[in-house]
Amino acid sequence: MLVASIVLGVTLLLCLVGGISGFLVLRSAERGQGATDPASAVQDFLTAVYTERDADRATRLVCSAARDDEQISAKVREVAEAAERYGTVRYRWARPTLDEQTPERVLVSTTLTMTTEDERMVDQQLTFVVVEETGWWVCDVI
Repeated sequence: MLVASIVLGVTLLLCLVGGISGFLVLRSAERGQGATDPASAVQDFLTAVYTERDADRATRLVCSAARDDEQISAKVREVAEAAERYGTVRYRWARPTLDEQTPERVLVSTTLTMTTEDERMVDQQLTFVVVEETGWWVCDVI
């Protein structure tokens, strides 16, 4: 009876440790590796949305808590439609700057400029919430 209890206890402990380990490994594999710094995370995200117009790549740059394929795809479609509506459209942005920073969260800002083929320009100030989870990830635009 004592031996059976010990074997059962060890088996349950091994199952618990294996389950937790598997969860952590699979969670990291699903998310991948984020950017090395907050400004790079924003730079990569802006490039994916405005230059490459690649919703899949943009989605892979967003934190898991805010990852919404439909919403990101809609934004990329909006950018593509603007390009069609105004002819040749160019997007550029200022180097992202770090505004507020804690060890796991940073506010990063930049000015996005859209220029049409007839040289009309419009600027938009963007602030990104970037979080640290296995690297830096864009989590929100405010």
